[in-house]
Amino acid sequence: MPRGELRIYLGAAPGVGKTYAMLEEAHRRAERGTDVVIGLVETHGRKHTAAMLGDLEQVPRRTMDYRGAEFAEMDLDAVLARRPQVAVVDELAHTNVPGSRNAKRWQDVQELLDAGIDVLSTVNVQHLESVNDVVAQITGTTQRETVPDEIVRGAEQVELVDMTPEALRRRMAHGNIYRPDKIDAALGNYFRVGNLTALRELALLWLADKVDEQLGRYRSQEGIAETWEARERVVVALTGGPEGETLIRRAARIAARSKGADLLAVHVARSDGLAGADPAQLARQRVLVESLGGTYHQVLGTDVPAALLDFARGVNATQLVLGASRRGRFAQLLSRGVGVTTTALSGSIDVHLVTHTEAGRGRRAAAVPAAALSRRRRLFGFALALVGMPLLTLLLTVLPDLTLASDILLFLAGVVVVALVGGLWPALVAALGGTLLINWFFTPPFHTLTIAEPENLLALVVFVGVALAVSWIVDLAARRTREAARAAADAQTLAAVAGGVLRGGRPLIALLDQLRETFGLRSVSVLELVEEAAGRPARAREEGSWCVVASVGDQPATTPDSGETAVPVDERITIVLCGRRLEAADRRLVEAFAAQAAVALRQERLAEEAATARPLAEADRMRTALLAAVSHDLRTPLASAKAAVTSLRSPDVEFDEEDRAELLATAEESLDRLARLVANLLDMSRLQAGVLGLTPATIGLEDAVPRALDELEPQAAGVATDIPADLPAVSADPGLLERVLVNIIANALRYSPPGQPPTVTASAHAGQVELRIIDTGPGIPEDKWEHVFLPFQRLGDRDNQTGVGLGLALSRGLAEAMGGSLTPETTPGGGLTMVLRLPAVSENLVEGPQE
Repeated sequence: MPRGELRIYLGAAPGVGKTYAMLEEAHRRAERGTDVVIGLVETHGRKHTAAMLGDLEQVPRRTMDYRGAEFAEMDLDAVLARRPQVAVVDELAHTNVPGSRNAKRWQDVQELLDAGIDVLSTVNVQHLESVNDVVAQITGTTQRETVPDEIVRGAEQVELVDMTPEALRRRMAHGNIYRPDKIDAALGNYFRVGNLTALRELALLWLADKVDEQLGRYRSQEGIAETWEARERVVVALTGGPEGETLIRRAARIAARSKGADLLAVHVARSDGLAGADPAQLARQRVLVESLGGTYHQVLGTDVPAALLDFARGVNATQLVLGASRRGRFAQLLSRGVGVTTTALSGSIDVHLVTHTEAGRGRRAAAVPAAALSRRRRLFGFALALVGMPLLTLLLTVLPDLTLASDILLFLAGVVVVALVGGLWPALVAALGGTLLINWFFTPPFHTLTIAEPENLLALVVFVGVALAVSWIVDLAARRTREAARAAADAQTLAAVAGGVLRGGRPLIALLDQLRETFGLRSVSVLELVEEAAGRPARAREEGSWCVVASVGDQPATTPDSGETAVPVDERITIVLCGRRLEAADRRLVEAFAAQAAVALRQERLAEEAATARPLAEADRMRTALLAAVSHDLRTPLASAKAAVTSLRSPDVEFDEEDRAELLATAEESLDRLARLVANLLDMSRLQAGVLGLTPATIGLEDAVPRALDELEPQAAGVATDIPADLPAVSADPGLLERVLVNIIANALRYSPPGQPPTVTASAHAGQVELRIIDTGPGIPEDKWEHVFLPFQRLGDRDNQTGVGLGLALSRGLAEAMGGSLTPETTPGGGLTMVLRLPAVSENLVEGPQE
């Protein structure tokens, strides 16, 4: 059975018209004779969306009971049994009610697709897993319901339903998205122009990546190698040389000229596994590329121009940045070089040859390599050459007469054996000695160095040339083998470094430990030049000019001169190694360690700065919210009280006693509200500063609860209480406990339905007294319980007249300050129950002071 196809309507925010567009498509397919049913569509009370349902067949929803409340979900089994050609399933990221077969609606959709049913669905960009943190940063709201990106990317069609922020806000203002009581709060929070613009850009960019993937698949399937300039992609080629940073910055400037251009850096490594580039330089250049928003890639290839162009065409690059050749003029005469060859073969890709300070200077001479073979083997090779050639001569003199060609071949075989055993120099000695022996004993006239026949002279010259060539090739092969083994060991070491850094909680210390262990050092130190000594070489040699940033091992160095090896990382940071001096070949690997250490140090410092900035950001957020509270919530009771007093003092109006009493009551109520608000703000600031004063005392809840209800009169007149007479007393500050109770009960009153006031019950359990404030209001989803305890948070922004959102946050803080806790629970049948737990006081402790 063929799998069904998924079509998703993607939007930047609620209300852009995703569901409406989906239903339009459903009607179009139904009119063409396709069997279409609606599995589930959420209209959210929008009349235009509800009207679009029309005569489309709807599968009845399945009702589920969860914690005393009923919820309607899509009946997956009924849709599967109906087996339509197309099923309409709204809100792909929705979380199903616990107890459903699947936890997420997108999993229901996957079952429908597996059954061969095509599905139309919708999702907002804020529900995509990959951008969830970005959306939270932009809007200040963390989306709990997400869908994996691969589910949406795997859809056969993703259609963007787009709308400008201004048009969406107008739609909101006309009441076409939310109920009238939510419009003001939404326009002032989530639906701000800046938020909507950023979300729209996120949706466009995400869809552009999706389209780019589809284009890449199409080009691959059709075998299209030519570049299609659908999007600017700048590739910069890196050799690991010192000119790399210049090329990267130039490529970044080229990419910055085009909005949304990609920057990619690539290094072509030799496919034989031999080290050809400086790993430390490449590590630093990789950090620079990533800091500029680019990506780093490494490919294998023996033909560098072909490998570069294969990579560029594979990523659909439009521009390629290369450095001017570092080779000298004579070398450029012999071959065109990578830059010229790449330009000639680039086709439609624009190639930029960038000059730099290293251009034309030639490649830096490499250090003289160590011998390819061990000293023992080379000595054995010399011995074999000095003894073996005379023995071979003696053997050939006693054998039957052989031709000169046969003698030369046997001596050549001897030279090859010496080369295999001892390498180049013993083979050269053997070749030279063999030439003299052949000339003296086997070339007419014998026992002289004179050669009579030209053919014999040619044979000896060929012998010498072949012997030298074979010796060189054997020595080169041994050297290459040693280099390959060294490169493999370096790669294994760097892989171990990367793994250790990733697994370590402190990457810098893990890196230094790995460096010390790899090279058998006593200690490794990271030193930083103090600010006063920066740029002053003479001062840098003084003892107090360096500070130890991090170190591992015994007796770490405190200055660069106090260690055996110092490796500069940048102008101010140096890594100092103590214990032994490193070989020149090891220094390149240590420089790679140093480059990674710089990255690890930068990460640790950024993490420290972020940790320092987080409380400041939180304080700034609270300060902003406080200013908003002052601008509205404090002004409202002040305005009411002032209006009442002004009316009473006005000489133009005569009030009877009843009106005067009503105005005075209004002023008193407004001032009481203002007093509670100011007290909450002051207590919250004291809590956060850690200077809240507590006066613990033994108090009974049968006394504390009525006092709190009296303060909330007349709204609390219908609140029912159930406090047992034998309930233990609690240890708490009487004033603060009353504040906690007032805030919690006031919150329950605010959201209780008319005619169903909250209930207050109490019980004792395990050394604690639990006070439950139970309401039957709309309740709060479990995943948002912690949100209600954030300062200045009015969950859902239901209105602008319910205070600054401090009540529950302050109540939890005060409860914890008194040794208790405040947690929410779901009320059976719907609603919210706040559970206040306080330490109980034993009867002996209660009665002791009274005696």
